[in-house]
Amino acid sequence: MKSKRQANFELLRIVAMLMIIVLHYLNKGELLTDYTTDRTAVNYAAHLTEAFCIVAVNCYVLLAGYFLVESAWKPGRVVSLAGQILFYSVLIPVVLICTGVKPAGELSVYDWLAYVLPVETEHYWFATSYLILYLFAPFLAAGIRKMEKKTLQIIISFLLIYYCVWKSIVPATLATDRYGYDYGWFLCLFLVAAYIRLYGLPFLEKRRNAVLFYTLMCLGIFALTAAAAMLADRIPPMRYYMAMPTTYNHILCLLGAAGLFMVFKNLEIPEGRGARIIRWAAPYTFGVYLLHEHLLVRYEWMRWLKVDMVRGSWLFIPHMTGCVVIVYAAGTAVDLVRQRFFDLLIVIGKRAAQKRVKVR
Repeated sequence: MKSKRQANFELLRIVAMLMIIVLHYLNKGELLTDYTTDRTAVNYAAHLTEAFCIVAVNCYVLLAGYFLVESAWKPGRVVSLAGQILFYSVLIPVVLICTGVKPAGELSVYDWLAYVLPVETEHYWFATSYLILYLFAPFLAAGIRKMEKKTLQIIISFLLIYYCVWKSIVPATLATDRYGYDYGWFLCLFLVAAYIRLYGLPFLEKRRNAVLFYTLMCLGIFALTAAAAMLADRIPPMRYYMAMPTTYNHILCLLGAAGLFMVFKNLEIPEGRGARIIRWAAPYTFGVYLLHEHLLVRYEWMRWLKVDMVRGSWLFIPHMTGCVVIVYAAGTAVDLVRQRFFDLLIVIGKRAAQKRVKVR
């Protein structure tokens, strides 16, 4: 029998994607102003919102590692992911050209290269890293399952020191630091998630502890960025810390993600309509990302939804809420159509294969 998806983890998948849209709204909508030039309450509120949402990408990857370490690897999933990415990267420019939103003459050969080869060109950096992670997953899972707990702890510790700890305390940009925008960091998160799956995090098993831990880490991110801004005029290297706490491989961001993950891990969602809706909506979250982060869309939807009208105003809060709902709903609707189309292609392909077998 096909096992049901766990509604608590599927809800985290949805919440993480909503947070990611919030992050794009704040950053690409230019609502986050440098503390040194804007110390208004509105700007602090925007940065505080970012601090509580910045853990979303790490949570999304932790979800993958948590399940992949114990599940069978499927090559069809690689094809499905690649097909989904290609569907959006190619179809969106075609639609925008056909509707007159984007003149065909404005797109160069190099633009089309990014659309036709989205993984190789990192059209979507997250999709590229996620796909590579999935390709490495069976090797990682097999090794982890045969590894002693202490050995896994040592390996994770060394990797976290390399990817996370040093960049969090050294007040300078390190040559090897990619800020968590690479598959190397995703592989590290995979090991952390696998450890949680196999051995747990006893202190965070209590939901209250997990909520408090997540909250403190996010407040720490906010406080560190604000404090760095206050000291930046007198201590120039402190300007580094104004941005680093909100990178994905910062220690506070990792710990905050672990806290939020544990909150949902131990969340009990009763079976019923709510659980069914969550299970129905969650599989379309990746499509939401691929739609609103396309190169031709990622800045345009800010203009379409008039984000500039609420910059520097408390109105950004209700406006942001509305925009997030609109983007998420639109992405879900489009990916629903995409999934139906893919299902139809699979049915047609199977029928064609059956006919060839009968002919032979």
